[in-house]
Amino acid sequence: MTIEKKINAEAATLIVSGRLDTQTAPELENELDAVLPGLKDLTFDMTNLEYVSSAGLRVILKAQKAMNAQGSMKLTGVNDSIMEVFDITGFLDILTIE
Repeated sequence: MTIEKKINAEAATLIVSGRLDTQTAPELENELDAVLPGLKDLTFDMTNLEYVSSAGLRVILKAQKAMNAQGSMKLTGVNDSIMEVFDITGFLDILTIE
C-alpha cells in the first residue's frame, strides 16, 4: 500500500493505493493520527485501492468517528469490489461515498 497526502490548514486528502489489510492498516492509522488533529475535512481517494480487509475497515471506521466529532469525511473513487465490502458490512450507512 502507498499513501500520498495532500494537506492544507484544515483539509486533507489521503490517496490510498494497493491493499489495505492487516499488514498495511497500521501505516494508515499512523498517518491518520498525524493529520487528524484540527482537521475539518478528510477525503480518502480510493481510486487505486484494490482490496480492503477487516483491519482496513477498522481504521476507516476510526477515522469516521473522529471526523464525526470535528468535521466531515468522504471517500472517492471506490471500486465495485470495495463497494461490495462496504455494502455487506453495513458501512454504506455510515460513510459518505462519492
